[in-house]
Amino acid sequence: MAFFGLQQQRQQKAAPAPAAAAAPEPPQAAAPETQPQDLLGRKPALLEEKLKLHQRIIEEFNLALLEKLPPDELVKQIRTYVSNHLRAENISLNSGELEMFTNEIVAEMTGFGPIETLLKDPTISDILINTHRTCFVERFGRLTEVKVFFKDEAHLLRIINKIVAGVGRRVDESSPMVDARLPDGSRVNVAIRPIAVDGPLVSIRKFSKKPFNMDRLIAIGALRQPMVDLLIAAVKGRVSSLVVGGTGSGKTTMLNALSSYIPTNERLITIEDAAELQLQQPHVGRLETRPANVEGKGEVRQRDLLKNALRMRPDRIIVGECRGEEAFDMLQAMNTGHEGSMTTIHANSPREAVKRLEQMVGMAGLPMTMQAIRSQIASAITLLIQLQRMPDGQRRVMSISEITGMEGEVIQMHEIFQFVKERTDEQGMIHGSFRATGVRPKFIAGLRAYGLEIPASHFDPNKVL
Repeated sequence: MAFFGLQQQRQQKAAPAPAAAAAPEPPQAAAPETQPQDLLGRKPALLEEKLKLHQRIIEEFNLALLEKLPPDELVKQIRTYVSNHLRAENISLNSGELEMFTNEIVAEMTGFGPIETLLKDPTISDILINTHRTCFVERFGRLTEVKVFFKDEAHLLRIINKIVAGVGRRVDESSPMVDARLPDGSRVNVAIRPIAVDGPLVSIRKFSKKPFNMDRLIAIGALRQPMVDLLIAAVKGRVSSLVVGGTGSGKTTMLNALSSYIPTNERLITIEDAAELQLQQPHVGRLETRPANVEGKGEVRQRDLLKNALRMRPDRIIVGECRGEEAFDMLQAMNTGHEGSMTTIHANSPREAVKRLEQMVGMAGLPMTMQAIRSQIASAITLLIQLQRMPDGQRRVMSISEITGMEGEVIQMHEIFQFVKERTDEQGMIHGSFRATGVRPKFIAGLRAYGLEIPASHFDPNKVL
């Protein structure tokens, strides 16, 4: 089956494609020059040809038919087209270079199309597609626009459907929003018409293939060693924790880093809307919610999964994010033999997180007074870790606080560590220091039963950490 004729090829040569609209930015993290996979990176002209060729293939190929071709036939068609194009452009490649060039084009066509290069770029943490015309990426905390070429809205929708179908989900007019994940665990959110007025909106949160640990978080300035020592001891000592922060503040990264210190002989059950946690323990059971089908049936909510998880003999339960009535069941689990469980919540401060938890427990519709709800929270959760994505793009632990109990109808909370902002330089970078408040956590006494000790000097308020 031929997709192109000689006349089409001549027309393509006569009408050059707009290079500015053809490509995402090339990866910044280049491999050493001795590696053969760096071929395109060492030949900017060849990279430009690849991007131009990719755009032309998108414009000229019948994309719907392309996806139905057997892999061998697809490679054959693209190799023929690539060879003809390079010959017409007087570009000379040996057989190895031609094979590599063709394979990269095939990967982009059979993977996730024009965004395949962005997904492979290790410097990119977020990909934000605003209809088929515009795309932004986040690198090192800063958003920049990149040129990504989609043929039309239908082309973008085909890629969206490929993503959501891979995890057994669907997106259409009757269900225009969906959470999904890529094979590497990256989180995807999609909104299409009619709720996305101008066309499909896609948000992809990429996750490092090498999960962040506390050493890496210290290296990027997210927190300091005394804070890490306390957090590690809290995890090992089965202190139930709540990770607090706004969107993109690094809550899931922190949850992954904390969970790596859970003893390997414990059974963990994770509950998420879209599975994205990267736990390293050998004994992990992963549960994921499910949306309703076309008839509106078959929905499985986080609360359903939590109730089921309690029957699965977990030592700890980790909920990716509490956002509704499941908060009550999470508190119940923490209060009934599953100490050391963890979850995250969207909030801008520890006190606001507690208020949100109160509201969520109220959503369960149980006949509980506010004092009873607060008592549940105070007895279930001990440690609150607040993160923030700052205006300069850096993510930091802004506060570590302890819930110490109730005083009347008020939940008592003490801050242990905090980040103090000091100045902003000419480049807009925020400078500050991590400090102890001088308060020693009450839960330290319970850690001694696990053989864990925290030096008193960690809590010296006169010392910069």
